[in-house]
Order: sequence, then C-alpha cells, then structure tokens
Amino acid sequence: MANKDFKVKNGLDIQTPLPVSMGGTGQTSTTNTLNSLLPAQTGNANKVLQTDGTNTTWVAQSVAYQRGNTASRPGSPAIGDLFYNTELNYFESYTANGWFPIAAAPGIPTGVTATNQGSGRAFNNGQMSVAFTPNSSGGAASSFILTPSPSTSPSTFTGSSSPITVTGLSSNTTYTYTVVSTSPYGTSSASSASAGVLATTIPQTPSVSATGGDTQATITITGANGGSAITQYSITSNPATTTQTTSSSPYTFTGLTNGTSYTFTATATNANGTSAASAASNSVIPALPAITAELLVIAGGGGGYNGNNNDTTMAGGGAGGYRFFTGLSLIGSYTVTVGAGGGGSGNGTSSTGFGYSSTGGGTQGNNGGSGGGGPSAPGTSRGLGNAGGYSPSEGNNGGTGYNGGQRGAGGGGGAGAVGSNGSAGSSGNGGNGSASSITGTSVTRAGGGGGGDSNFGGPGTGGTGGGGSGTEGGAGTAGTANTGSGGGGARVFTGASGGGGGSGVVILA
Repeated sequence: MANKDFKVKNGLDIQTPLPVSMGGTGQTSTTNTLNSLLPAQTGNANKVLQTDGTNTTWVAQSVAYQRGNTASRPGSPAIGDLFYNTELNYFESYTANGWFPIAAAPGIPTGVTATNQGSGRAFNNGQMSVAFTPNSSGGAASSFILTPSPSTSPSTFTGSSSPITVTGLSSNTTYTYTVVSTSPYGTSSASSASAGVLATTIPQTPSVSATGGDTQATITITGANGGSAITQYSITSNPATTTQTTSSSPYTFTGLTNGTSYTFTATATNANGTSAASAASNSVIPALPAITAELLVIAGGGGGYNGNNNDTTMAGGGAGGYRFFTGLSLIGSYTVTVGAGGGGSGNGTSSTGFGYSSTGGGTQGNNGGSGGGGPSAPGTSRGLGNAGGYSPSEGNNGGTGYNGGQRGAGGGGGAGAVGSNGSAGSSGNGGNGSASSITGTSVTRAGGGGGGDSNFGGPGTGGTGGGGSGTEGGAGTAGTANTGSGGGGARVFTGASGGGGGSGVVILA
C-alpha cells in the first residue's frame, strides 16, 4: 500500500450518544453529561462543592441561617443556630435557654422560687435549690447571679442556667433570693424577690447534763433543732453502754446502780437526720435521794409509882422526851426504834430515828425526858427533865411531893410544862404536853402522869397529851399509847400498880 498523507480534522462530531457509565448520576444523555461528572448528589441537598485542588466534594455551608417570623423558627434547633426574625427585625441565636436576640442586654429573670434541701445537711450548712425563668425579651444571658437575703458567705452564687444551688445557709433561718442576668452586652436589673423559705438541717450537736437519783439520773439535753422539730434523743450511759431513747428533755434514765459513777452522751434526730454525739456529761453517782422533812421523836413515858402498903404517896410518871425538827435533809437508810412505856415504878425507854434520839420518861423521883413526880415521904425529891441534855429541852421536871400532915405526891413532868407539886390533902397533876401539826392537824402529846391518892387527899389528873391520872381505889391510869405520856400513880396502902407509861412515837413528814 502506498504511503499517503494523514490529515487530522479539528474536533469530533459524534452523531450518536457516547455511553458514560461513570459519574455522579450515571446519566448518559448529551445534555446531562456534565452532571455525570459530579460527586454523588444523593443526601447532599443544600450543600455546596468544595475542592482541595485534587478532589471535589459536597460540604455544608459554614454559615447557615433561615429567616421568617417567630412562628417559623426551626422546630428542632441546635445550640448556636441563627435565625433572622422578620417579625421582630433582628437576628436571634438559639441557646440552652431558648431563642434570644443577638448583641442585646439580657432581660430580668422572672418566677424566682426556692426549695429547701435539708436532708443530711450539717447544722448551719443548709442548702436550697433556686429556680427561675430567663427573660426572652432581652439578649441571651451568659450567666445568672443569685443573691440571698440575709447575706451569706459567699454573698452571691453564679450559674449558667436555672436552677442554682445555694449552700452554707444558717439553720432555722428564712431566706429570700433575687437573680440578675449578665452577658457581654450588660447586666439586667434584679428580679423580684422570691418568697421566704426556712433553711433546715440536722440538729446541732447537743450538750448534756445529768443529776443523780435513786438508781436513776435525770438527763437534760440542750441544743438547736436545726429548724425542724426533734423527733428523738438517743442517750447512752457509760459504763454499761446502755442506750435509751426519748422525744423530750429532761428525761429520767433508769436502771442504774447506786454508788456507781456514770456519764452520758446523746444524739438528736429530726426529719433531716441525726446529729453527731455530744461530749460526755458531768459524772453522777446515783444514790437514795435526800429529802427535806419534819421529824417528831417521842420516847416512852414513865410509869406511875406502885402502892407499897405504907404511908408514902405514889407520884405520877414523867412523859417521854419530846423532840421536834424542821427542814431536815435526810439521805440513806435508817433504823427507827420506838420506845416502850415504863411499867409501874419503871422508866420509859428511849426512841431513835433518822439519826435523832429522845430519852424515856422518869418514874417517881427519877430523871428522864421529863422527870417523875416526887413522893411525900420519906423525902421530897423529884425527877428532873431533859436527861439527854438537849437544846431545846426535851422535857420538864416532875412536881415536888408534900410531906406535911396530909401528904400529897407530885405530878410527873410533861413535854410542855412541869408537874404540879403535891399539897396538903391532894397530889399534883401531870404537866401538860406539847402540840404539833406534823400529821396535818394539831395534836398534843407527851403529858405527865398525875400523882396517886393518899389517905389524906385526892389523886392528881394527867396532863393534856395523854397523861394518866392517879387513882383513889387502886392501880393508876395508864398513859395513852403512841403519845409518850406518863402513867398515873397508884393508891397508897393497897399494893396496887401505877399506871404504865404510854409508848412513844416517831413521825416523819
């Protein structure tokens, strides 16, 4: 084949479509060939092309915003989205608190409401949650500043949104709160104050004091309740580590051993929780309690003298010793002995009780609490009172016998007066007793016995307060039991017995 010149024509005219299987859409028509050369467009609506010099890709616009009236705002915006509000004629930015104008001072917060959060909070470290509503009529706030009243430390609390937590509040104190909004474009005025809310916490650590009693102690607990009523105190003894509970103070802690030293600690509980345990109380030693009392101690009265078949007249017996005390402070255990009255011609026996004693009454011529009366023969001796030597005196002397032509015996002494002397033809009366209202009514006790009868005169009468009288026909009259009174003398020449003295008595009130 001979060589021929080869000519190239500029451009190619292709009369039929050129198949294109690559590209963004896969379209092969002549008018859409360009689209087939783009990156895939599915899922990339509203994006723009971007090239790095080698590759071309679809990307989102770096700044995108929509426009419209307030009702046209996006339904599911993201923080940072922009929107031009054609109704209000300014740009808005979406924040965690909603849509707010851009570059405007923030609005005044509204609806400030505080809620106490006392559970488990230590005393004087109360806490509240303060909620409020940001005001969309101004710009978006970058933070909110809350101020409590009365003042706290710190004096303000800051947060980026509602609510804001406030701590360090004083227990049992009512607080109100105001809030301001702040941003780079300014600070709002303060909101209206919230309603006052009481800050409550657990109770203050209590203080404990104790007073001992008989197998028990009285526990007094003091300390602030943290603003919420105390529902329980738990009290622990040491030693024994016994715990008892109560809802009030003071409290009687029972079951202790007398003579053992104890201290006590306590915790206080309210609706928010339980305080720390107190320091130990003062130490106490339970024991029988001291009592303030009145005391009456009367010994047994002396007996009247017996008849002896001679011409000696028979004197009356003296009353038992009479002792009365007021304002005594008594503690511990005591033995009480009540004296018996003397028989004919016998002294009464002493009474003892609560550390005090009285002396038995004397018989004829004998000394005692009160003395026995003197006989008329062979001498005129008489018994003396206050044999115990007490001050004030426990009793009085007996009366003197008369040793003249018509003999008469002396009366026994009483607690309140001496016995009467014998005289010609008659024996002396017993001395009167003393009165006391220790039992609630006035009662006279411890009268002396009257002298006995002789051939020459009549017998003496007993003193007031139970004294026995002498007799004309035989044995003397006995003193009244439980009064310590003296017995009356017997009649001479009969060999009869004198009246027995009345038994004593011990009364504590």
